[in-house]
Amino acid sequence: MPTDAPSCDTVTAETRKYLPWLVAVALFMENLDATIVNTAVPTMALNLEVAPLSLKAVLTSYTLSLAVFIPISGWLADRFGTCRIFRLAVVLFLLGSLACGLAPNVPALVGARILQGLGGAMMTPVGRLALVRAFPRSEMLRTMNYVVIPALLGPLLGPFVGGLIVHWMSWRVIFFLNIPLALGGLWMIKRYMPDFRDEQVAPLDRTGFVLFGVGVALLSYVLEVFGEHTLPGQDIAFMLLLSLGLLAAYGWHATRDEAPVLDLALFKVRTFRLSVAGGFATRLGVGGMPFLLPLLYQIGLGYAPWQAGLLVMPQALAAMGMKLISRPILGRFGHRTILLTNTVLLGLTIMIFTQVGPGTPWWAIIALSFLQGFFSSLQFTSMNSLVYADVHDRKASRASSIASTAQQLSLSFGVAFGSLLAAWFLGNVDQHDPTQAIPALHKAFFALGAVTIISSATFWGLHPNDGNNVSNRGSRQPPGTEVNIASDAAAPVTK
Repeated sequence: MPTDAPSCDTVTAETRKYLPWLVAVALFMENLDATIVNTAVPTMALNLEVAPLSLKAVLTSYTLSLAVFIPISGWLADRFGTCRIFRLAVVLFLLGSLACGLAPNVPALVGARILQGLGGAMMTPVGRLALVRAFPRSEMLRTMNYVVIPALLGPLLGPFVGGLIVHWMSWRVIFFLNIPLALGGLWMIKRYMPDFRDEQVAPLDRTGFVLFGVGVALLSYVLEVFGEHTLPGQDIAFMLLLSLGLLAAYGWHATRDEAPVLDLALFKVRTFRLSVAGGFATRLGVGGMPFLLPLLYQIGLGYAPWQAGLLVMPQALAAMGMKLISRPILGRFGHRTILLTNTVLLGLTIMIFTQVGPGTPWWAIIALSFLQGFFSSLQFTSMNSLVYADVHDRKASRASSIASTAQQLSLSFGVAFGSLLAAWFLGNVDQHDPTQAIPALHKAFFALGAVTIISSATFWGLHPNDGNNVSNRGSRQPPGTEVNIASDAAAPVTK
């Protein structure tokens, strides 16, 4: 029976038309899953009979799994094609979601989240890689915003929907929501995902993957147990030194391997280096907020889960609004000015949360949440678009792998860092006691804000014209002279 649906090994105008929507569905699933869990943490802790801060492993295991497996996502896409790997990623994410909903305890839940992360590690980077290769660089910012705006419905709906679910039903239902979304994504992949690949891809760097993956996993585990006094100090110190040694060994290995799993040579590109390093430092401060704010609202202020979700929703609304105007803002002021100024404003906004207490009116919390979403969205848009500004088309997949890995690592470490600060200030008191929780969380917010402000120093190395080719700032190029990021990749796709 004839059909007009394109196969995975052809690229058509219709494919390019609907490809951003397909990637947006994948981002929506990931963002919904991440944000919907945050507001459920206090309820999950009570149900599983554990301390709320101990459930940070449920969040960090997912982002850590992303960071460990993202480095090979680019290689897998180049070797087996974006269509096949994207489909596999969605299937793994579906199975991981099902396992999360059926998990009987915290260790099983953490294991299921790792499976979810394995799917997500291939899903978003491969989808982003397909976009990078399918659209001209001058359209990159517009295309990315087009994808991210629908995906931001996840953070918008997640906190409130998660709060309603845990208020009226079992928390396990929040993971089952991904199943129909994943099935819809599989249908779209069959019709609209192009099959970009590299016929001359180098062999997988297995040694580098093991060195980096084990080193990062061990370092994350150290951050998990540090401050909880579950292991002797000498054991923690040994694991910390071992993890740093493994990462240093990977750095040495990467300079000698012709095709390392993470191509550290890309850090010679100044804009790439500064955007990745600055993004890591900024997300380290910001990353703990989505985990700590629901604890403040529910444990500290006594709001119901669905009410806490409503207080978080303005962040996503502001982020969606900012995506519509971020390109004109960057086109007017440039990446350097925006990143230097906005990073400081974002850190100050985090610090203002130290003033939120039992007497704070709800409208003031909503206004502050909106402000945080506004600055966060502009920050991430600026950093993410700058990553590809000066990277050669042939190295787009490598740049995507490094940028995505650094992003997930910083978010994972950010949750662990924020939780560590809160646990440090709490001491050995009851974490469910509002009189103890509020002061500790306020101190953690101040520290996270300070780290964010300090991270602005990483952007001083940018030049005033950096990123102009992605923001179209200044004089526009004559028609026909734009660099098409798909120029090198599209050749092996068409028959």
